[in-house]
Amino acid sequence: MRSQGDNRSALSGKGPKQRYLGDRGTIGLIAFLSAFIPLSTDLYLPALPGMAQYFGASAEQVNLTLILFFVFFAAGMLFWGPWSDKYGRRPVLLVGLSLYSLAGFFCAASQDINQLIFFRVLQAVGASAASAVATAMIKDVYESRNREVILAWVSSMVLISPMVAPAFGAILLGFTSWRGVFVALAAIGLLALAGSLALQETLESRYSGSLWQSLGRLALVAKNPGFLSLLLIFSLLSFSSMAYIASSSYIYIDGFSLSEKLYSLYFAFNALGMIGGPALYLRLSRRLSRRSIIMAGFAFISAGGLLVYLLGSREPWMFAACLFPATIMGSCIRTPGANLMLEQQEEDTGSAVALMSCFGVFMGSLGMAVISQDWGDTVQVLGAMNILVGLACLGLWVLLAGRPCVKQIPDSHRSIKLRAG
Repeated sequence: MRSQGDNRSALSGKGPKQRYLGDRGTIGLIAFLSAFIPLSTDLYLPALPGMAQYFGASAEQVNLTLILFFVFFAAGMLFWGPWSDKYGRRPVLLVGLSLYSLAGFFCAASQDINQLIFFRVLQAVGASAASAVATAMIKDVYESRNREVILAWVSSMVLISPMVAPAFGAILLGFTSWRGVFVALAAIGLLALAGSLALQETLESRYSGSLWQSLGRLALVAKNPGFLSLLLIFSLLSFSSMAYIASSSYIYIDGFSLSEKLYSLYFAFNALGMIGGPALYLRLSRRLSRRSIIMAGFAFISAGGLLVYLLGSREPWMFAACLFPATIMGSCIRTPGANLMLEQQEEDTGSAVALMSCFGVFMGSLGMAVISQDWGDTVQVLGAMNILVGLACLGLWVLLAGRPCVKQIPDSHRSIKLRAG
């Protein structure tokens, strides 16, 4: 008779072993699915100014392809998350990724800005299925003692995409138009769909209620005071980080008069901070408590915002350097924040992940809407947003995170190794 461990992941002891993907392939697929937001936005950032000229549209109109993407991405999460608890992760993935790829081809064929906005909305709904399932799969497969390490690894791999995507988009624009960028996004969706076909279902226990009752689990999760407290704190981080994504091409290309390729290099520099953040957290957590690291992270976000406000408008390299502390520390504390939120909820993981992503994307959409207004100095506004976000998160953390209702995790990590296959 086969022992119980023979059917389970080498990393965790939870969930069935993936016959076709293996441990490494499973983590790779989770990372790829988690990267759908940065891939779907950052890849075509260098094309935004050119698209405005092509359609004869204002920057505010073109930015709607970003803002509404995030709005409907957040709304889609509220459906896909609970439904993945009922029907399983794999069916939701297959449907969502098929919609994403099809919408990408329609985006490439758009004849006016309104058509493009509409198909971007459909693409957002499909992308939300990928993100809803990705984080839920981490909870399905990995136990608490390993989950934070896996979250850090996945985050580091995911955050490579903000560095690579604009550069790849700029290269694409050298050979094709903005339409070719959306064809590339559709191809990315098809690649993820192929990987999902090889995935074996990771959810062992499904919700047995009706379809609409599964949506009601969102309210049940939201009533968890420990989960809600942390959700309010860590969702605010997206307000300033997504504002930077929406404004970066205009700041560098229009404001500092840089080329699209040079812009992609500056964007990649800040993306290096995003990539290094999770690794920095794992290193710091060997000596410092989780609470201390998170508090320091919020303080660094405010400090970076102050530097941007005072010095960022002078030169593009000064803007990038001043923003770097906020970028790396914001990425650093997302890993423990996500794990703490997941730890608050024993069941309904899909609903919990849906709320985590929805709140984050909603706050990010607000930040993008604010930065898209006709401000006198966009750089100073972005700096002020980072100052306020850091201070607000720090204050809420001090007030809420220590409450008895918030379940804590011991400050310990152990090294884990991936088995080949």
